[in-house]
Amino acid sequence: MKVCFSCVEFFAWGKYGGFGRASRKVCLELVKRGIEVFAVVPRQQGQKEFEKIDGITVISFPKYMPWKAFAIYKKIDADIYHASEPSLSTYFAIKAMPHKKHIINFQDARNLSDWKIEFERPSVNKLQVFSNFIYEHNFLVTIAVRKAHGVFSQSDSQIEKIKSMYGLNRVLPLHNPVDIPQKQIRKAKNPTVGWMNRWDRRKRPELFLDLAARFPDVGFIAAGESKHKGWDAYLRNKYGGVKNLEMVGHVDQFKNPEMHSKILEKCWIMVNTATREAMPTNSFIESAAHKCALLAGLDYRDGFAENFGYCAIDGDFEKGLRWLLENNRWRELGEKGYAHVNAGYRTEMLIDRHIQIYEAALGGQKLEENGH
Repeated sequence: MKVCFSCVEFFAWGKYGGFGRASRKVCLELVKRGIEVFAVVPRQQGQKEFEKIDGITVISFPKYMPWKAFAIYKKIDADIYHASEPSLSTYFAIKAMPHKKHIINFQDARNLSDWKIEFERPSVNKLQVFSNFIYEHNFLVTIAVRKAHGVFSQSDSQIEKIKSMYGLNRVLPLHNPVDIPQKQIRKAKNPTVGWMNRWDRRKRPELFLDLAARFPDVGFIAAGESKHKGWDAYLRNKYGGVKNLEMVGHVDQFKNPEMHSKILEKCWIMVNTATREAMPTNSFIESAAHKCALLAGLDYRDGFAENFGYCAIDGDFEKGLRWLLENNRWRELGEKGYAHVNAGYRTEMLIDRHIQIYEAALGGQKLEENGH
């Protein structure tokens, strides 16, 4: 079987967001199963037209010439074309190979209100957000979504939203896979709170960093960096003197999975302060896989913060952190989150599910939910 992924980004070449992480993880696991995998992506600075990463053939097209993906998709001639988030590139994949099977798995279905939030707090600048909007949210993308053989969502809570946005009757869940530690998880002896996310303005890292100054007896670990170098430098300079705060920079979970897992293992609680989030895989799912309780400003995804931590809807993260630490509430909530993720997000189970979907599509069968 040959599978070609249409990706808005890939976890490499300076792009380290959730979209890219999800795409690279699924591609990697499919390669391990003996499947030939291609990924077609907009070219980033320093990226060659043809690259080989983890056995995945990554082919890029000029970022502002998405129509050039048409010839790439035609040449690859895959059995399955899988869009890990719909975009103009998805439209050209269907246009180039209309007789092949096309699958779409939404990562973050953004309506106009969501794009407004992105525009107000851009990762780099407002022009970048506008460019993303044009590439990912237009009538050609709608046509592509409606023509796909199967439409899925990595988040259960987005399903009705996707149906409404695109006029669909049927959208099925397809979670992103997460590795569950195969060893005993050993938490730090002393209270430790973590952050593992981009330091972009929409993520509001300053709220997490402020907490460190208010809780001098608690250890804080801040992993990540901002796309905006000036904002990143400002934060590191402002909070660099906080003695109980460790700023470890960007952690590449594909190049250094041991460090990535070690940080999550040490932390009692993981914090997410973003203004909006559809797929906080690092902050929620991977944290729960390491028995961390969650502290979030919004219940971004499928009841995770509410069920496995504290949801600070009023923005009072200090109150939420004290509540989780009090009487070690975090421990029981972390155990509950671990059990939930182990039951529904394990890598082996979800890669099996991907392959089942591909085989059903190739066999002309109706794509079923099978409980996930």
